[in-house]
Amino acid sequence: MSAEQTARGRILHGWGVTSPTSASIIGLDQLDSVATELKGDAPRGVIARGYGRSYGDPAQNAGGTVVDATAASGLVSVDLETGTVVARSGTSIDQLIRWLVPLGWFVPVTPGTRSVSVGGAIAADIHGKNHHRSGSWCRHVRSFRMMLADGSVLDVDRESNPDLFWATCGGLGLTGVILDATIHMKPIETSWLNVDTDRVSNLDELMSLMASSDRDYEYSVAWIDLVASGARMGRGILDRGRFATIEELGHRQRNRALEFHDHEVATLPPMPSGLVNPLTVRAFNEAWYRKTPKQRHGHLATISQFFHPLDLVRDWNRIYGPRGCIQWQCVVPMDSGDVIETVVRKLSSTHLSSFLAVLKLMGPGDGAYLSFPQEGWTLALDVPVGAGIHSVFDELDEAVVEAGGRLYLAKDARMRPELMPLMYPRLEEWREIRRGVDPEGRFQSDMSRRLGLS
Repeated sequence: MSAEQTARGRILHGWGVTSPTSASIIGLDQLDSVATELKGDAPRGVIARGYGRSYGDPAQNAGGTVVDATAASGLVSVDLETGTVVARSGTSIDQLIRWLVPLGWFVPVTPGTRSVSVGGAIAADIHGKNHHRSGSWCRHVRSFRMMLADGSVLDVDRESNPDLFWATCGGLGLTGVILDATIHMKPIETSWLNVDTDRVSNLDELMSLMASSDRDYEYSVAWIDLVASGARMGRGILDRGRFATIEELGHRQRNRALEFHDHEVATLPPMPSGLVNPLTVRAFNEAWYRKTPKQRHGHLATISQFFHPLDLVRDWNRIYGPRGCIQWQCVVPMDSGDVIETVVRKLSSTHLSSFLAVLKLMGPGDGAYLSFPQEGWTLALDVPVGAGIHSVFDELDEAVVEAGGRLYLAKDARMRPELMPLMYPRLEEWREIRRGVDPEGRFQSDMSRRLGLS
């Protein structure tokens, strides 16, 4: 956990290292204690937490109780004929990949890090580079068991309990504590990706190439240079790919066709604030852009290289220093691509420092009331905390709302609460379902209080 011990409990924060708060911790392996805590009268309530990779505060609970789901991990069952697994809530995507890839199965969806729990993946309804083809995580979840606010345990599936199922998917842990889930995996012939890479000179060309060709690829993601301006504004590198077949591997690779290669190379030590600044970001972005060939098609990459490059360095978020960073991720409808251009232009002109900016296309969303994905463009970026950052993002929030888009709650640390019902029009439906299973508001978090979700 991203935590340190104090006399009152543990200090917890998100991956952005902003707004730390203290909470008492109970392991999910202590189910009786979790149930007792839920049935008690503590006013600050309970929230579950996985590996702390949400950037903001959805898995914090100041003065309350946090259930450490990572204390209960592992596979309950595996059906290698159908690729159906039952995994405990604290099982990480990293563990699923390590255990199942050698058996010919891959997770159906993965974000940019493997350090996400099964329970957290449901609570955030996570998405990845294949949303335009495969949707988000909960599309591949058949059912789950969860502990409700009264301490009882309920089996929930989309046929028997559709309202609670979809309120829990993307519901930020505010309907109950996930105990385990039944998930459909993806069959693979090899653990290698066949990748096409194109270096694109500006944002217009990049978005045009993605719009015309992403449908032909299983996975697609673009890195954008947010420092470049003028005719080069929004220049980027587009990587698209699919899992390779055995015939596409060389002799040496065929001998280890289903190996998982973990390329972690270092652990970043604590760093001072100010290292990520316009000068260093400009230099990094120029080098990153120039090192990539203008076009390289049909090259092979490992799972770690293609999906999780940031996992190569443990604790890489320390590069932002003790003040941390804000990650801002929006999605806007397909016909509102001009909003993406507005965002990129604004960030470029205000010289906000970001070396991590990612653009993707999304397909239609699912039935989850608070799920982030909708068909259109999604842009995510990290910016170090500093003067003026909040006013810039407040302005960009308004542009997203006006276009009919929204921000990703799993990344949010600073959104104004009055924008919540505008971005998530099914919020009241979700609240009604939540009140039905948690009438006393036993499930709470720093985020639920900040955004008025309870």
